[in-house]
Amino acid sequence: MLNKWLREPLVHFLLIGGALFLLYGLQNEGFVEQSNRIVISEAELDRLITLWGKKRQRPPTQFELEGLIEQQIREEVLYREARAMGLDQNDSIVRRRLAQKVEFIFADLVSQAEPTDTDLADYLATHADLFEVPGRISFVQVYLSTDKRGARVEEDASRLLADLLKASPDADIMMAGDRFMFGQQYKQQTEHDVSRLFGKDFANKLFNLPVGHWQGPVLSGYGLHLVRIDNKTDARQPELDAVRDKVHNEWLARQRRVADEAFYQSLRQRYEIIIENVKTKNAIASVEK
Repeated sequence: MLNKWLREPLVHFLLIGGALFLLYGLQNEGFVEQSNRIVISEAELDRLITLWGKKRQRPPTQFELEGLIEQQIREEVLYREARAMGLDQNDSIVRRRLAQKVEFIFADLVSQAEPTDTDLADYLATHADLFEVPGRISFVQVYLSTDKRGARVEEDASRLLADLLKASPDADIMMAGDRFMFGQQYKQQTEHDVSRLFGKDFANKLFNLPVGHWQGPVLSGYGLHLVRIDNKTDARQPELDAVRDKVHNEWLARQRRVADEAFYQSLRQRYEIIIENVKTKNAIASVEK
């Protein structure tokens, strides 16, 4: 019971929330703002060297490090002057960037949580539709154009179907029916693939036909089709090992969404929200209902 409780996303959130403010304090120890002093700490130097190493795959030279330090000093000087001039006030872009920074810090913390195999197996079972291996079908079709044949198209289809049923499976059908822009033979197509070419209704009916002989006609947006299903597999649920990376990524993404919303709601509760515009207030109230 205790292990299950410790794996709950909201418990992670509470722990991460505390770590967030601790991280905030650590991140801001690089610069100590006391009147006009700018102090670059050893922790900040280590951060600059680490970031450089990750990007360049080597430590910076002394000259490069001095350049990094000067860049940080320049940024801090301009940042303080901008604040002194009030440039950070009532600026939607600055406000948005600061909000995003908080979200990014929190997202980095959440991403450190790793699921167990049980977590992944449970997620796969409860979100089966996200990981389903689609069924596939291989078929041959002969096309009859309703534009070309008009009222006799169904009669022509019945006659041609009878001929095809009498023919051997390897008979040449290249000259049968009318010319079709996408050809006659299709291999290992998913229902989505077939829908994209022939339409959803055609694909749905095709996947419900038996395998092994000519049948139809099946209607599409182009006209009528006589079809022979050569092979068909049903959709199936994969084993965890086959889709582990995808399940892992989806699990993490969901945990981030849950924790992010819980984090935001906990912060939002600290504020009294006042909407002075009556029309806006009514619109929000109607949405919340």
